[in-house]
Amino acid sequence: MSTSSSAAALQAVTPQLQNWLAEHLRAGTPDESIVESMVASGWHVEVARRALAEARAGREAVEQAIARGAQVMPAGAVPEPDIADSRNVVLADGHAVRVAVSMKQPRVVVFEGFLTPDECRELVEQARPRLSRSETVDNAHGGSEVNAARTSDGMFFARGETPLLARIEARIAELLRWPADHGEGIQVLRYRPGAEYLPHFDYFDPVHPGSAAVLQRGGQRVGTLVIYLIAPVRGGGTTFPSVGLEVAPIPGHAVFFSYDRPHPSTGTLHGGAPVLEGEKWVATKWLRERVFQ
Repeated sequence: MSTSSSAAALQAVTPQLQNWLAEHLRAGTPDESIVESMVASGWHVEVARRALAEARAGREAVEQAIARGAQVMPAGAVPEPDIADSRNVVLADGHAVRVAVSMKQPRVVVFEGFLTPDECRELVEQARPRLSRSETVDNAHGGSEVNAARTSDGMFFARGETPLLARIEARIAELLRWPADHGEGIQVLRYRPGAEYLPHFDYFDPVHPGSAAVLQRGGQRVGTLVIYLIAPVRGGGTTFPSVGLEVAPIPGHAVFFSYDRPHPSTGTLHGGAPVLEGEKWVATKWLRERVFQ
């Protein structure tokens, strides 16, 4: 292998680079200009061309999925905060939550001050003794399994397990106008340096054999709220590669996104960027169509 090829093999395509490429593709920047900019920033030309080709293929796949989406399956009801009049503060269970970002397609809303610093600390301490290696849904059988794409530690609370959990769940229900019992128990995750969660969708894909068993417990997932509890020193943002968005993990803040059908046309492909320094702690609430049992 040549020296150039060896050096190129050491350059990893990061979520930040994927977002940057997505932005330039949306803006119509010529391919050669993109490659020249990457090379000028220290990327090897072969890595630049490969990353650009992958980004373009991914964008074309999403565009084709969006074009087909309305014909694949009908849209369903989804959680939605009461911000149609562009209000920037919403009261949820007596707690004032500020609206920092609101995107329509995909439906993404960033909330400031969803939890107080004391609530963040208390939730972390309640979760810490029960952490174990995070798992994902086993698509073949409907159970759970360790997956190399998700390198965090985590645990699940039962719904309303403690007074703090009950208070947070009531706040979520009022903020997103979705019944508290139409949601899974809150999951808390810890990401240490190097830990990440590669881009994925949160809905259960109907084509997978294991989805039928999972859907029996409360129907399809229709929304996600990720609450940041502890911020890393560097890295760890929540990325939406298809639209070039990255949400910073600021303690007490939360990002909400909904998906009205289990299909890529929702545009809700997202991931947890690698933590580069420090630890990231988050709490995740998944919302279902019906009562979750």
